[in-house]
Amino acid sequence: MEDTGRLIQSLSPNERKVLPFIGENFLIVCEKSGLDSVAVLRALEYLENKKILKLKIEKKKIVDVAVNGALYRSKGLPERRLLNLVSEKRIISLVDAQKESGLSQDEFRASLGALKKKALIDLKNGKLLLVASVMEVSKKSLEELFLESLPLEFDSLNPEQKFALKSLEQRKNLIEYLEEKKIILEVSALGKKLMKIEIKGDFIEQIDSNLLKKESNWKGKKFRYYDVAASVPGIFGGKRHFVNSAIDYARKVWTEMGFEEMKGNMVQSSFWNFDALFTAQDHPVREMQDTFFLDREGSLPGKKLVKSVSDCHEKGVDGSKGWKYSWDEEEAKKLVLRTHTTCLSANVLANLRKEDLPKKYFSIGKVFRNETVDWSHGFEFYQTEGIVVDPNVNFRQLLGYLKEFYLKMGFEKVRFNPAYFPYTEPSVEIHAWNSERKVWVELGGAGVFRPEISIPLLGTKVPVLAWGLGFDRIITDYYGVKDLRELYKNDIRVLRNKKEWIRG
Repeated sequence: MEDTGRLIQSLSPNERKVLPFIGENFLIVCEKSGLDSVAVLRALEYLENKKILKLKIEKKKIVDVAVNGALYRSKGLPERRLLNLVSEKRIISLVDAQKESGLSQDEFRASLGALKKKALIDLKNGKLLLVASVMEVSKKSLEELFLESLPLEFDSLNPEQKFALKSLEQRKNLIEYLEEKKIILEVSALGKKLMKIEIKGDFIEQIDSNLLKKESNWKGKKFRYYDVAASVPGIFGGKRHFVNSAIDYARKVWTEMGFEEMKGNMVQSSFWNFDALFTAQDHPVREMQDTFFLDREGSLPGKKLVKSVSDCHEKGVDGSKGWKYSWDEEEAKKLVLRTHTTCLSANVLANLRKEDLPKKYFSIGKVFRNETVDWSHGFEFYQTEGIVVDPNVNFRQLLGYLKEFYLKMGFEKVRFNPAYFPYTEPSVEIHAWNSERKVWVELGGAGVFRPEISIPLLGTKVPVLAWGLGFDRIITDYYGVKDLRELYKNDIRVLRNKKEWIRG
């Protein structure tokens, strides 16, 4: 009896309201307790944790009419309306049949096909002829009978109804599926015992300053017991999408390291996306299989900058021989979805003055590549870009910036390997240690901009540290995402369980 008393003393106000009626069905419990369905369900879950009852939720798939289905059920299916018209006229032209039936062009075509398939009408010399008997015309089709019978439980459908459902599913907005939940309460022996006990008085739920001011407020009264180990329903607070949360954190890391953010449009001219970065105009990377081109033409920047870039392509710069071809302005005007965020770096460099230096910039943004979508590839992904423009900067400082960034993003073991990249020389690949898979994973590339990029844009020879890092890999590592497509989905059930970014 002592254990029962302690259990009663642990019941919340809502649990005490619900307890006397748990032998009834769910709707009656809601009605008699005076609580809404959500409060009742939560109270029942608490009672289940205390072994007072068992909750069972049965789910049923219900087939019902959608918007067009309700309309056709009242006015008749399009083929029924056409059949009735042809039955009345016996012979009627196609033009008159569509006009008098009041059907849309799509409905009329679909109805013709359906009636001809059932051999109820025939089409000769642009006219519709009735070939069905009076009995066949008056007999309702399987689809009509099925519509009239809805709603129905999916698992209870007979073969004829399933055939009719398959036929109606092919039409737009005719059928919809609903989920019906039935809550069943199974009261335990303990629950039956508690239902017979009359619970008198209220227990003190909270202790605050007002309660403690007077001894009479609490002395001799009973406090409610709390089971701090009991499982409770999940509460999901509002938060940003986990990808945006990661981006915000990375933005904070860069700004704390003294970097300014670069921003720009996702649509760029080929000049900024390719030419300013010394990508030859006949290079395969500019072809359709890699790049999304827009069917529009952009504009070029000032003539002085355009000449510097074109001269670099044609003749070279600082000892380089260039690409040895005639540079084409029209090719440079073609608009593309940016294939990297390095186009932002090029734009910033072109607008820097010597007195502005030294400067440090970063960007985080989407880029686009024309690739087949699967679990490990996508046509859009995030990249974080960075440049340091400083006459006194060196390669060792580049490694320091990158190591510090990845350390703050949670990667404690980072290594650098010599590599080749078209925009930088010397260049390195950044790898991070994956402790789960026990392998080194490539995260991005970096280096010092080639003079063919920095000199035409800056107008002088100044070292520029640069990097382009795959940001999606950072996100997937932290959140344990196995399929890249999950980064762009918005399934609320998945998003609710994603934790906030708290590294660093």
